[in-house]
Amino acid sequence: MKTNIVVLLVLAVYFFAVATMYTVWSLIDRQSVEWAGTLAIGLSGVLTVFIAFFLQIQFKNQGGELPEDRLDADIDEGDPELGFYSPWSWWPIILAAGAAIAILGFAVGIWIAFYAVPLVLIALVGWTYEYYRGYFAR
Repeated sequence: MKTNIVVLLVLAVYFFAVATMYTVWSLIDRQSVEWAGTLAIGLSGVLTVFIAFFLQIQFKNQGGELPEDRLDADIDEGDPELGFYSPWSWWPIILAAGAAIAILGFAVGIWIAFYAVPLVLIALVGWTYEYYRGYFAR
């Protein structure tokens, strides 16, 4: 996490330097400041400072170093819990079909997307409650 903070702070310095150069260049070229680009680049620097500040606060509050910050850490120490997924579930395929029909509706005609709404809702409810009934009920 310390490396991420340093990289973000270096990136913020870069954005602020580019914003300054962009402003000077637009003053030389057009005799006025081009506000859209200047603000976009400057606010990109502000955003990176905000993220670095947030990570610094999180680093102080977590009470220890992350495995990627230690030189003696093993690869297995940084493995996150990925959660649980049912390999036999058909609901993701139905949800993907509903999403595909919805995207097709936005591309071809909005009326087609209305047919996708019930399919997406049924797939979401089915996937959410798949362990509440049948063979896999808990």
